[in-house]
Amino acid sequence: MSAPTDPDFATRRRSQLFDELLAMFLEEGFAHFTLDAIAGRLRCSKSTLYTLAASKGELVRATTIHFFRRATDDVEAAVAEAASPREKITAYLEAVGDALGGASPAFMTNLAAFAPAREAYEQNTRIAAARVRELIDEGVATGQFRDVHAAFAADLAATAMVRIQQGDVRAATGLDDAGAYRELAALLTAGISA
Repeated sequence: MSAPTDPDFATRRRSQLFDELLAMFLEEGFAHFTLDAIAGRLRCSKSTLYTLAASKGELVRATTIHFFRRATDDVEAAVAEAASPREKITAYLEAVGDALGGASPAFMTNLAAFAPAREAYEQNTRIAAARVRELIDEGVATGQFRDVHAAFAADLAATAMVRIQQGDVRAATGLDDAGAYRELAALLTAGISA
């Protein structure tokens, strides 16, 4: 059995705490929590939380980054299973929708209102747009997509992604995030197909 000072134990415990924090924040948001309340819910001390981050704000930011790293791993795993560029774009956008599907409206509202977390989200959206552009370029190079302006198509996708993630698409159309991402994938791939 690992002793609490074992580095592997510390790494596992740290990862477990971030997973528990993320689950709590995704379900309930994070703005209303104090460090005392978080420690109580996680059944740990505040000093344990301070090993994760120096303040509540930094803890929220670190948890948000943890969310996006985990989501990126899941999204890229879905892309790796796809064969063609069209399937890759569809898999990518659907996996992004799936990753965001677990986020409550409270989490998304808190994310938009808290600058450090919002900046992490915005950075992730820029990375996602660049990845969509890579996938479009791959499809153009293999002749599966017509010769489109990949940067424009990726920017269009990124704009739609931001609207989906901010709840604007749900409010305007009634589509949930996963459904909106499926529609985006269908429109994008149909519009650029050769």
